[in-house]
Amino acid sequence: MNKKLIIQIVLIVVAIVLSYMVYDSIMKPVRFNEQVNKREEAIIEKLKDIRTIQVAYKSIYNRYTGSFDTLIDFLKNGKLPIIKKIGNVPDSLTEEQALKMKLVSRDTVYVNAFEELFKGKKEIDLTKLKIIPHSDNKEFSIKAAIITKSSIQVPVFEITAKYDDYLIGMDEQLILNKKTKATDLNRFDGLKLGSLDEPSTDGNWE
Repeated sequence: MNKKLIIQIVLIVVAIVLSYMVYDSIMKPVRFNEQVNKREEAIIEKLKDIRTIQVAYKSIYNRYTGSFDTLIDFLKNGKLPIIKKIGNVPDSLTEEQALKMKLVSRDTVYVNAFEELFKGKKEIDLTKLKIIPHSDNKEFSIKAAIITKSSIQVPVFEITAKYDDYLIGMDEQLILNKKTKATDLNRFDGLKLGSLDEPSTDGNWE
């Protein structure tokens, strides 16, 4: 094998290696973001369930709770009022008209909180309600308070999961970049539901 051919082969190998390195440097953050999105989808789904419970809890006690144990006990043993209609409304009348005419009546019954809130979603494991998915069993931070807005006391709550909690095992530099970007934009470095500063039940992904 002559020297010229060897050089050509080496150059081809170098070109292939460089091409792969360029491709990998481009795809690395793409794969990272895909994995982040996958993990956050599972967390957001759980946060939405927790929001449902908190809102129902507030409808009964006029406040939120900063305890997962309290939420779980509420689901297991709490009751929610359901208004049932007794009788049939004629097509020619509205329900309110039928009520005034006593053709129908309403009655309040109380049903189990879990069964009412999660009909058809029995796969929820209450023992893991506080656990952040993909976090190696780390728990959500949960807080509740009463704040004053326009001279009115308003109940609030906040539940959070930080990047460090659920991006375990992923590229540390890319995690740091994500945290730095959140800080620069004055955003929470992770997922947050509710707020201790504002009467909001929104998530920061919405």
